[in-house]
Amino acid sequence: MTRLVIFDCDGTLVDGQAAICDTMAEAFAAAKLPPPDRNEVRRMVGLSLPQALRRLAPDAQEDQHLVALEAYKTGYRERRTSGLLEEPLYDGMAALIERLAAAGWLLGVATGKSDRGLHACLDTHGIKHHFVTLQGADRHPSKPHPAMLEVALAEAGVAPSRAVMIGDTSFDMEMARAAGVRAIGVAWGYHEPRELLEAGAECIAETMEQLEEMICAAG
Repeated sequence: MTRLVIFDCDGTLVDGQAAICDTMAEAFAAAKLPPPDRNEVRRMVGLSLPQALRRLAPDAQEDQHLVALEAYKTGYRERRTSGLLEEPLYDGMAALIERLAAAGWLLGVATGKSDRGLHACLDTHGIKHHFVTLQGADRHPSKPHPAMLEVALAEAGVAPSRAVMIGDTSFDMEMARAAGVRAIGVAWGYHEPRELLEAGAECIAETMEQLEEMICAAG
């Protein structure tokens, strides 16, 4: 029977925190807002950009949110097109994806990134061809709403009971729970393992080897 494993992107597949934090600081400056705390920015990774901005600057005016939103999009795009964007894959992730695909797993991504950003990231690392469904923030409500997973399941033709979500934030775990999908947390991302377990993770992988074992056990 077909099985599907769905990955979050930032904090799970790739480590993009430096670019995210730097671009967010620039966006806040453009909106004449006090600089955001970098740790708080990291904790918002996975949410859609508008929702992250509302959480990071809850007292800002709506026009400031709009300025910051556009400044972030522009700054991130300029980083990508100029070749300055660094989003390295976590060590061992490319090989894990290869092994899962070879073992017959269908693969997908559900992320707070834009479609353009997600495709560029996967293309850069030469792994996009392994994924049968790619869900980003442009077409869905922000996590933890289950829409991304519901569409991913439909596109892959897989029942929730035959899928597993892999993520590094409580937003990922809550999204999986809302969609009726099993959830595995990873310890190398942006939320603490305790938070992931409280949000619904069945288990936490601390290494790629552990993650592979947990995925296979979930199948």
